[in-house]
Amino acid sequence: MVEALASIWWLLTFPHTTEKFSISSSPFPDMDAENEKPSVMHREARFADDSKQTKGGPIKQTVTNTTNGDTEKGASSYAASTTGLDHRVETNKAERRLVFKLDIIILPLAVFLYLSAYLDRGNLGNARLQGLQATVLKGSDTNYSIALSCFFITYILLSVPGTLLAKAILPSTSIAIGALIWSIAATCQAAAFTPGALFVCRLFVGVGEALFGQSMGLYFTYWYLPNELSKRIGLFISAGSLAGAFGGLISFGVSSLKHPAITQWRILFLIEGIPSFILAIAVFLFLPSRPQTSSYISEDERTLALTRLNRKNLGEGHTGVDWRAVKRALLDWKTYVVSIAYSCMNLGLGSVGGYLPTIIKGLGYSNANAQLYTVPPYVVSLVFMLLISSYSDRYQTRGVPVASVFAIAIVGWGILYGVNPVGASAMDLHARYFGCICIVTAGYSNIPLIISWQSTNTGSQSQRAVSLGMLNAIGQCLSVLAAFLFPTPEGPRYIKGCATNLAFAILGLIISAGMTIYYRMENSRRDKVEGGPPPRDMPINVLEEYDLAKGFRYTA
Repeated sequence: MVEALASIWWLLTFPHTTEKFSISSSPFPDMDAENEKPSVMHREARFADDSKQTKGGPIKQTVTNTTNGDTEKGASSYAASTTGLDHRVETNKAERRLVFKLDIIILPLAVFLYLSAYLDRGNLGNARLQGLQATVLKGSDTNYSIALSCFFITYILLSVPGTLLAKAILPSTSIAIGALIWSIAATCQAAAFTPGALFVCRLFVGVGEALFGQSMGLYFTYWYLPNELSKRIGLFISAGSLAGAFGGLISFGVSSLKHPAITQWRILFLIEGIPSFILAIAVFLFLPSRPQTSSYISEDERTLALTRLNRKNLGEGHTGVDWRAVKRALLDWKTYVVSIAYSCMNLGLGSVGGYLPTIIKGLGYSNANAQLYTVPPYVVSLVFMLLISSYSDRYQTRGVPVASVFAIAIVGWGILYGVNPVGASAMDLHARYFGCICIVTAGYSNIPLIISWQSTNTGSQSQRAVSLGMLNAIGQCLSVLAAFLFPTPEGPRYIKGCATNLAFAILGLIISAGMTIYYRMENSRRDKVEGGPPPRDMPINVLEEYDLAKGFRYTA
C-alpha cells in the first residue's frame, strides 16, 4: 500500500522537482552537440575516502568516456567540475528514474518506521481510557502527566547527540539502534505494575526515538534536493496521522474485546510495540545509508545522485563531524528563533497526542466511541499535509505555508476555548469537533514544513545535523508543558489548556511571518552586495562558509 501511495505521489508531483539539463548550459567545452558526448578522454572519478567502503566491500569508481562507444560506461558523459565531483550530462528521464527508485527503496521503510514510532509514542492517551490511569497510575492526573513528560525528557536531552550520531556513523545503523531501543521499551510498558516502572519505560522510549527523530530529516538530505524535501518529509510525517487513525481503530477494537485474559491497555501496548522489533532489523538490513556507500544503486546512479546533490553546493560526502559547522549552528540565532516556532507547534501536537480522546469524550461520547471519533481528524490532517507539502516544494516557499498552518491552529484552539460543551447545542458540539479537526491538522502539517525550512537554510551536513537536533531539543520543550494543561477537574472545556495553546499558536504565526520577511530581506541584501542573484548552477562553497557562503540564498 505504501509503495503504491509513493508511486502515485511521485507521478503527481515529481515533474515540478527536477531541473532540466540543456547542452547550451553544459559544463563541457569540448562537447559534440550532435552526439552529446565529450571528446576522447579518460577520467577517474574519486569521491571522499568513505565512499570506497560499503557493507559489501570497497567500491572502485572508475568512469571511462569515449566517443566510439566501445565501452559500456562510455555511454555516460562526465567532466571534472569546480565542485570536486564529476558532473554528468544526463537526461531528465534518467534523473526521474533515479528519484523514483529512491522513493521505492527509502519511503516505505521510512513511513512504516514513523508509523511504528508514533504508535508507541502516542498510545498513552488511548491506554488512559482503557484503565491505565485507574490501575497502574493510581488514578492520579499528576502521575499520568509525569508519564507523558518522561518521554520528552530524554527525547529533548538526546536530540542533538542522536542527530550527530547519524552524521558520525552510518544513518541506517544509528536509526536501527534507536528503533530497537524504543521497541523494547514500548513493549515492556505492558508489564508495568507501578508508576515508576511505566516512567522508566517512557524514558527509554524517548531515548530510542531521539536517535531516530531528526536523524530522518538529516537522512533525507543525503538523497534528495531541497525542492524535493518537503513532499518526501510530508509523506514520511503523514505516518503520524496514519498512526493516530490506526491507533484509534486499534484501541476501539481492543476496547471491544469481552473478558480478555489480560487488561485491555496491556494488549494495546503489546500489539503496537512488538512490530517495531521487526522494523528495527529491516532498517539495519535494507535502509540505504549514503549515496557514496549504498549497494542499492549502480555506479552510474551513484554518480548521478552525487552530481545532483552537488550541482550547486560543495557538499560533505563523508562521515564524521565538522566541528566548525557545529559551532556555526550553535551560534546562529535563526536556529533558535525557528526552533521556538517549532516548539509552539509541538505544544499543540503534544496536547493532541495526550488528550484528543479525552477532549472528544467531552462531546458526550463513550470511551470506545471517543477513540473511534479520533480517526476523521487524523485522516483530514493526512490529506492536508500532503497537499501543503507539495505546494511548498513546487513554489519553494516555506514561511507562508507555515504561517497559514498556524492560522488554522488559531481557529481550532479559538473554537475550543470559546465554545462551552456543557449544555451545548448540537451545532456547538459540531463546532467543537471541527475545532478538533483543525488542531490535529495544524499539529501535523507544520512538521515537514518547518523541518524542511530549517534544513534548506543550513549549509553543510554537520551544520544541518546540529540545527535539526536543536530544532527538536528546543522544539519539544513545550511538549512537556502540554502534559500538564488538561487536568480532569477542568474538563470537559479545559479553558487553561485551550487558552495556552491559542496564545502560542499566535506566537508561532508571528515568528513564522517575521522570519519570512527577514529571509526575503537578507536575500535582497545579498543580491545587492553580490551584484544580483547567483547563476542557477553556480558552485557554492558551503563546506568553508556554510550558509554565509557567496551565492547562498535562504528559502523564505
